[in-house]
Amino acid sequence: MRLHTLKPAPGSRHRRKRLGCGEASGHGKTSGRGHKGQKARSGGSIRPGFEGGQMPLIRRLPKRGFNNGMHRKYFVPVNLYMLEKLFEDGATITPDDMKAQGLANGQFDGIKILARGEITKKFTISAHAASQSAISQVEAAGGTLTILG
Repeated sequence: MRLHTLKPAPGSRHRRKRLGCGEASGHGKTSGRGHKGQKARSGGSIRPGFEGGQMPLIRRLPKRGFNNGMHRKYFVPVNLYMLEKLFEDGATITPDDMKAQGLANGQFDGIKILARGEITKKFTISAHAASQSAISQVEAAGGTLTILG
């Protein structure tokens, strides 16, 4: 087998449909859009959930209850092995330091320290939340873990 003999698997590559190239092409005249109607027009698309003027299902169903999702806090998990790998012994680690190292990206309400992995270095860590096992591992290594208010 040589580079110049390589070919894609049979049936894995398809020619794109060339629309509006005359009647003989099979995709001429209406170009596969059928006859008239909203979906035949340019820019004519219907939004998701539209039922042709009938009252949509989402509006027919009763809305009840309370949704706690609006009030949920989203914490970014940071494991102990990540801190072990990125920071030196005796380091003071704040949420800003974790962001700078790329451990916490995007939008979030806080950082939570989790106990995955082993820790041998002595750290002074401050975070918004932490698991009990993470706190005990950090303290067993001689460090401290404080929860920010």
